[in-house]
Amino acid sequence: MYDKSLSEQSRALANGELSSLELTQLYLDRIKKLDGNYNSYITVTEDLALEQAKAADERRATGDASALTGIPLAHKDLFCTEGVKTTCGSKILDNFIAPYESTVTHKLKEAGSVMLGKTNMDEFAMGSSNENSYYGAVKNPWDTQAIPGGSSGGSAACVAARLAAGATGTDTGGSIRQPASHCGITGLKPTYGRVSRYGMIAYASSLDQAGPMTRTAEDAALMLNVMAGFDHRDSTCLDREVPDYTAHLNDSLEGLTIGLPKEYFSTGLDSEVEQRVRDAVAEYEKLGARVKEVSLPNLELSIPSYYVIAPAEASSNLSRFDGARFGYRCENPEDLMDMYKRSRSEGFGEEVKRRILVGTYALSAGYYDAYYKKAQKIRRLIRDDFMNAFEQCDIIMGPNAPTSAFNIGEKSDDPVAMYLSDIYTLSVNLAGLPGMSVPAGMANGRPVGLQMIGRHFDESGLLNAAHRFQQVTDFHKQFPINS
Repeated sequence: MYDKSLSEQSRALANGELSSLELTQLYLDRIKKLDGNYNSYITVTEDLALEQAKAADERRATGDASALTGIPLAHKDLFCTEGVKTTCGSKILDNFIAPYESTVTHKLKEAGSVMLGKTNMDEFAMGSSNENSYYGAVKNPWDTQAIPGGSSGGSAACVAARLAAGATGTDTGGSIRQPASHCGITGLKPTYGRVSRYGMIAYASSLDQAGPMTRTAEDAALMLNVMAGFDHRDSTCLDREVPDYTAHLNDSLEGLTIGLPKEYFSTGLDSEVEQRVRDAVAEYEKLGARVKEVSLPNLELSIPSYYVIAPAEASSNLSRFDGARFGYRCENPEDLMDMYKRSRSEGFGEEVKRRILVGTYALSAGYYDAYYKKAQKIRRLIRDDFMNAFEQCDIIMGPNAPTSAFNIGEKSDDPVAMYLSDIYTLSVNLAGLPGMSVPAGMANGRPVGLQMIGRHFDESGLLNAAHRFQQVTDFHKQFPINS
């Protein structure tokens, strides 16, 4: 049953073909057997999972069940889960037991889903390869020499390896779409404000957004139906009606206009990745879509803009981790200042410290106007580019990353090269748009995803386009042989 999609498992549970307890135990057994190869989980909540599965079966027996009741899911380890360790992949939170529940995990729990555990991630979501975790690098199930992508690499890897039916992830600059692409699964970053950030430990507050990571677009729609919606505890969460994201999955694509930004297909894009993207677009033409070239002239400015804004927000958000209130505290501090300095220097990893320093510098007196203010102006230009492009097309398509997954350690000593791998995803977050990755084949022996970008709040359109593509292709059905 683990080789079935979340939607298929839901139907099997509804038909009484198996119980949630049986399905949950199947996944727990697989995690014990296989996750030593991938390191996709930080914490496995076996007892809690079995307890929730039993409750889900009882709920189904009374007829009080939703599509997700009894479905085993995993959560990225930056969602606070009451009574369960929540680390953000960092030493500084290695001993932190969350005293409350995030809105996302609460909603999924209320729907009756089962939590298998918390997944590995780049520390505080800072990274593109999942090599920056205090708990060690996550390995790509397709090739354990390769990175799974980051920062939601643990969630992507566990879904690809069939160690969970679905998982939650977060996307600040591509951290759902890029690992989904590298691991051959479906990943959706909703419009900023569509999903509550309450209880989601912040990296960059104006960019972070939670979303589902699943095998299929139908699965993602089922999860988003539960995850989306207004939350008065999150001031950035928009009070807007949540549609049924499964309602239009099968709509015709006849007349859909696809925009291909010319800047996406320039120097730096691997030829095999480009071919897989163009092959996928050709399938859409067979489904009745039209293709048009568009332009995003400020695309190359998204990297310098993002890597000023995100670190600036991180330097503020991470100031709370000081050894005084919770988390790691250094031993035998000489005084308060020594405690602050040593707790942070010993508790944070190198990439987190690098971004805190960059962000603090950008916000400092004398440099705010030169860096942070200018980056925000560029952010507006990038948003305007997308708005102009959407006057000519309905959906923008292209690659998620310039290459397929690179090898572990290949770029770890070159932060700039690592940052450049986010060139196609960062601008979507800067503009607050919804973005999605769907499996589109293999390049250089490793998975490649097609990125789709929609207008604000057009998640339904993206899911429709993705679902119709998955009806005529089988890339989403493929999974690693050793899994």
